[in-house]
Amino acid sequence: MAQMMNEISSVRPQDPTVAKTFKPRRFKYINPLFIFFMLALVSYGLLVQFSATASDPDYSFSRQLMGVAVGVVLFVAITRLDYHALSGYTTVFLIINVVLLLSPHIPGIGVEVNGGQSWINIGMQIQPGEFAKVTVVLLAASVMARYGGRLNDLREFIKALLILAVPFVCVMTQPDLGTGLVYLMIAGFALIIGGANWRFIVGTIGVLVVLVAAILLIDPVLDQLFGHDVLLKDYQKSRLTVFLDPTHDTSGDGYNLQQAKIAIGSGGLFGKGFMQATQSSLGFLPEAPTDFVFCVLAEEFGFFGALVLIALYIGLIVCSVNVARNSGDLFGTIIVICVVGMWLFQILENIGMTCGLMPITGIPLPFISYGSSFMIVNFMMLGLINSVWVHNGR
Repeated sequence: MAQMMNEISSVRPQDPTVAKTFKPRRFKYINPLFIFFMLALVSYGLLVQFSATASDPDYSFSRQLMGVAVGVVLFVAITRLDYHALSGYTTVFLIINVVLLLSPHIPGIGVEVNGGQSWINIGMQIQPGEFAKVTVVLLAASVMARYGGRLNDLREFIKALLILAVPFVCVMTQPDLGTGLVYLMIAGFALIIGGANWRFIVGTIGVLVVLVAAILLIDPVLDQLFGHDVLLKDYQKSRLTVFLDPTHDTSGDGYNLQQAKIAIGSGGLFGKGFMQATQSSLGFLPEAPTDFVFCVLAEEFGFFGALVLIALYIGLIVCSVNVARNSGDLFGTIIVICVVGMWLFQILENIGMTCGLMPITGIPLPFISYGSSFMIVNFMMLGLINSVWVHNGR
């Protein structure tokens, strides 16, 4: 086990002869385009949240602002931190992930919300699974960077796979399938960018498909045998059924999907206007500030507003990929691509589910959905990307 966790750094100092061919940067800590798209997305998200939370007493816009303020501080701090120093802490990241993801089970601080044991109360209520996304990215990058961009040994691949699977297994004890899927996406991008053999990756996907099919087949049998939900909860089965048949359960998840489609469609080309989203303000749209915030945006700002959001996402992702391409080491490249992959999955899943193209999950929309913890974590991810850019400065 000790040998399995042994870190092999792929971080190499930049070749000085190559560095001389590049002009020094005008601003050492500022990537202008990256910062522009970051600020534009956060501002757009706050604008939407101001409207979405205005008519719902369960949500506080000031709390969202607090998340942004804390996030900015952490963004600056992480930017200044040289990410190279984090490459040799695989074991530490693994332990932190396990502690964070199992902490909601600790009596006295664990809090059950909507049937899931995903929150803790330490004077304020937070979701450790959100903060674990940062350490999952760092864990995945540190594991795969040690192979130097080529992983063709099956035994080593299995070792890496087992380590990367630990956060997913831990978060499923809560259970939180949405966050678990995010962890799987991070691991998948790390394996690809880290140079894992394509045959191994395809084989792993095949095994996962077989496991999912087996779960769907045996779940009804186990439920009947034990008299309660064993593998899949009722709400998970309902969401899957609604995805396959939108007319199913018109008073539950089917209702949510229909109201989401109505909100998006009623926005038209340019929307109803700021603070004019009647589906959310009148209470027809469930979880408007969180899971279905894209519907609020589309209803108020229309198809054009949705295109603006997508354009901002594309801009941020292109800037981030450019940082990864110019990274001087594999560790930095994997960090950036894992964050980009996570964002892509969250964007496609969240927007897709509101349009009926993806199953309904609890996956939020980056920089737009309500949640101070979620906002802070996204700023921390931005800080990691900016750290790679700053500390590979040319």
